[in-house]
This record gives sequence, C-alpha cells and structure tokens, in this order.
Amino acid sequence: ILQRFANAYSPVVGQGEVMDYLGNTGLDSLAGADILKVAPGKYNSTVAYPDTKLGQKLRGVSQIHNAEVGTRVFYLDHGPYDTHAGQLSAHRELWSEVSAAVPAFFEDLREQGNADNVVMFIFTEFGRRVRDNGSGTDHGAGGVCFALGDAVKGGQYSEYPSMKAEDLVQGDLNPNLDFRSVYTTLLEDWMKLDAKPIVNGQFEKPAFINN
Repeated sequence: ILQRFANAYSPVVGQGEVMDYLGNTGLDSLAGADILKVAPGKYNSTVAYPDTKLGQKLRGVSQIHNAEVGTRVFYLDHGPYDTHAGQLSAHRELWSEVSAAVPAFFEDLREQGNADNVVMFIFTEFGRRVRDNGSGTDHGAGGVCFALGDAVKGGQYSEYPSMKAEDLVQGDLNPNLDFRSVYTTLLEDWMKLDAKPIVNGQFEKPAFINN
C-alpha cells in the first residue's frame, strides 16, 4: 500500500507549486511511515494492555517512543465525550477505559526505562454545561485537564469553580485558569521552549512540573 502511495505522489513533483507541495508532503509522510517500521522490532514488553482502542493506541505510543526515532510529541484521541444524551452510561464506559489503559501505559514506560521522560497531558477541547438536559449535558465553557507522570507535582492547580447559579456565566462555569497558562508550563518547564510566540503572549505558570 505504501508503495502505491509513493507511485502516486512521485510523478506530481515538478508540475507546479501546489502539486510540488502536495507531492513532497505525501513523500515526507511516507518517509515518516518508513521510519516507524523499525519501532515494533525494538519493542519488547511483558505489560498486558487492555483490549480497547485506547489501550492499543497507548501501546503504539510506547513502541515508537522506545524506538527513539526523535518524536517529542504524541497525540491521540479518545471518545466520544460529546454526550448530549446517555451521558451516565457513556462516561462510565469511557472513563473505565482510561482508568485501565493509562496505568498499563505507565507500567510499560517503567519497564522500558522511559517513565522519567514522559508527561501525559489529558484535555478536552470543549467543556460541558452545569445543568443537565435530562439525560446528558450540552456544550459549556469550563473544562478540566490532567497532567500525569513522574515529573508532575500532583495536586489541584486553580480553584474549583463555583457551581452556584449566581456565579455561573450564562449557565456555564466561570473558568479561573487560562488554558494558555497550562501550555506555558508544559512548553517552558518540560520541553524547555519559549512559550510566548506559541501561546501568543505571556501567562502565569502553574508550577506542576518538577524542575
């Protein structure tokens, strides 16, 4: 399959700026896929991951990280958490998957000797409303995120927002910690990068990373 893609992308290079971009991007992706072929051969683990999509995704992250191909950021999704209906049963299943897969991942990292150089950041791109709609909740402003790993100083960083009706903003939680502050800590204290051009400004840094 990869060879078929290579055959499709290669001829378009040299046929104009747009086609060059598309062709080279496709070939670069194939080169990345080729590099990742070495990962399974360098990986040996006794950890039994749960037989879920999340479990297998995290196992793949551990494989590639252990292969030391230079990747610094891994991203994967899990869901759906967009529960306008049937929220109780859906969230029970989803968070059960998280609570089984994440410990397996960190156990694997420890076995591979990689637990001290990984921070897991769990976030959602949208919050939920405070009041339910009968069987679920609609989109809201406030959300939560989690940082996990040996380098993380555990604790709650920010005040738990009030759920009193008079303190809500049009029915939503009133967030009290800017998400760009959290990213600033991750970028500067963990990845040792200058966060300002990335988050477009200077923000407070909750001190949840051990330096």
